[in-house]
Amino acid sequence: MDLDDVDERLVRALQEDGRASYEALAKLVGLARSTTKARVRRLIDDCGLRLIAAIHPAALGLNQLGHVIVEVDGPAGPVAERLAELAETSFVTTTAGRFAVTAELRTKDLATFSEGLAKVQAVPGVRSVQAMTFLQIWKDPYFPPGPLESPGPLGDIDLDSSDHALLEHLRIDGRASFADLASVSGLSPGATRARVLRLLEAGVVHVGALVRLNQLSRIHTIGFALTLSGETAPVAREVAGFEEVDCFATGIGWCNGIGTIRATTYDSVFATLERLRDLPGVRSVESWSHLRAIKEEHDLARPLTCAPSE
Repeated sequence: MDLDDVDERLVRALQEDGRASYEALAKLVGLARSTTKARVRRLIDDCGLRLIAAIHPAALGLNQLGHVIVEVDGPAGPVAERLAELAETSFVTTTAGRFAVTAELRTKDLATFSEGLAKVQAVPGVRSVQAMTFLQIWKDPYFPPGPLESPGPLGDIDLDSSDHALLEHLRIDGRASFADLASVSGLSPGATRARVLRLLEAGVVHVGALVRLNQLSRIHTIGFALTLSGETAPVAREVAGFEEVDCFATGIGWCNGIGTIRATTYDSVFATLERLRDLPGVRSVESWSHLRAIKEEHDLARPLTCAPSE
């Protein structure tokens, strides 16, 4: 189903805040509340829009993140499917470019990341693997930027069984009412509301529209890798400021930084790549087009991997 400009604006607004009120959304797009609500329901029911809670990896005990690119012998599809079966992979896509598959790994530490990487290398059909371990997230629509170090966004927050029940329910239905959430948390609606707001404000969870490779949007999703000739931070700050750059992380490995461009036209994609190439300190830019998401980190079928604390 084709989306018009109003639909696109609603999708972008819901990506930023999936629990935004219909009144706020109506004001944004200049329509009546009832019309806006009907639009959102159509996006969800007919277009497949998902409004879910993205849980910060640190809340699940996952403090080591990284990106891998995979070259294959033969068809890429079976390789991607096998990679998606690995518990360590949080995101797997097929691509158009020098390599056929990309993936993100999330593990508790560097040792388990190395074990996950070995599993990737052992998948039949994998010819070669190059990895970059993340040191810092500079931009991401699903959780706050910053260094990847424990305790991450948790700070002094000690998540209990009620918190984990809320997170598990929100990851399926990000717009669930506080009354519905109270039924799974074991708390009153008022106490549930306070818990949810605390989790949101601390950056433990972000509720938004999952749109990275969602076919309902007319957006081109392009990955890119930067190799730098000097300090990383000055370039990273510039890159994070690009409106078209959806996410960007820096680290150690085959490149210095990995990111994603989301743009409505290929002209805009090209212009953004040209701006990246023109940045002082950028030695080279490699890019690829994401074709299909084989596994999303927010797959509804994927259960929480961290047991609730008592």
